[in-house]
Amino acid sequence: MIPGHLTILLLLSTCLASAQQVSRFRVLAVAEDGGHHLQYSTAAKRWLNTLAADSNFTIDYLQNMDSVDKDYLGRYQLFIQLDYPPYAWPEKAKIAFKKYIEEGRGGWIGFHHAALLGEFDGYHIWPWFSKFMGGIRYKNYIETFASATVHLENTRHPIFKNLPTAFQIKTEEWYIFDKSPRPNVKVLANVDEGSYQPDSKIKMGDHPVIWTNPRVRARNVYIFMGHSPDLFDNSAYLTLFRNAIFWAAEKRD
Repeated sequence: MIPGHLTILLLLSTCLASAQQVSRFRVLAVAEDGGHHLQYSTAAKRWLNTLAADSNFTIDYLQNMDSVDKDYLGRYQLFIQLDYPPYAWPEKAKIAFKKYIEEGRGGWIGFHHAALLGEFDGYHIWPWFSKFMGGIRYKNYIETFASATVHLENTRHPIFKNLPTAFQIKTEEWYIFDKSPRPNVKVLANVDEGSYQPDSKIKMGDHPVIWTNPRVRARNVYIFMGHSPDLFDNSAYLTLFRNAIFWAAEKRD
């Protein structure tokens, strides 16, 4: 027979262990099954799974948006558009995502492909998403890839905690858009086009690569870099990604 005080200690220990097992928040990450970003998505999932286990949050993955509606998104505090362009979504998913963002039902992090805004694969541009992203339209990209230096513009933003004011990206197919999103969003970082190696004639001039849209209630951030799996060997990128998750998962005051 276990003495009373030991029973109480055991119960307290069990309760504490159970409390620690409760996820801090739930994340939904969307990435296509296949395509030329598959290696990036595979590396991202490995890293995210480890981070989720170490940091006590839950992460689920989808390969398309067919099952997404208001109730489905309502299960999650953060939506990560890991590798999924904003076209060919079913109408119910578009409506649910728009409400999720505009009403601040959860946070959003979009990478790379989220800015592939235009007419692709027979689908028209999604006007609301283009507006959310600063009114931009995809124009061109550096098909042969280039390394470059990213410069922070707002060093006090929480997603830049413990980051240097500039960091190097080894491999990226830098997109350019029909115009800078700067007038319509809060730009957080830009790429120095003069640092391209090898040099390229495909340039924008003012070239934001990380920004947030303060005109919606959801915490949100777009991070352009998201093509090569070597990003997961880049300590600055991993710090940025980690910070973005914990910032965007919190509801805006």
